[in-house]
Amino acid sequence: MDERQFALVARIRTTERAGIQMVLATLLPHGSVTPTDEGFRVEAMLEGTSARDLNRMLLSALRRIDHRATLHAAWTAAGITERFFDYTARGSGPAQAPEAE
Repeated sequence: MDERQFALVARIRTTERAGIQMVLATLLPHGSVTPTDEGFRVEAMLEGTSARDLNRMLLSALRRIDHRATLHAAWTAAGITERFFDYTARGSGPAQAPEAE
């Protein structure tokens, strides 16, 4: 299967901020990682064969540092957004245009 470019927008809840931030810096060197009250907001572009595989890779890396970390993620490629909570798919649909702020 061919690799595709996926846009990731995610919320990460964690109590191990320093360790998780180091993992995110390694996995997403060109991504945007913003601290929040509960953990981090992440926006990045990743290449992979499927959103499910990329989601699994990211959450597994986070859970090596904090086994209670949670991941709410939306992966978009080719006009389709797939949503996940931790390892569980929560549905997919057409990608939404970003809202003007």
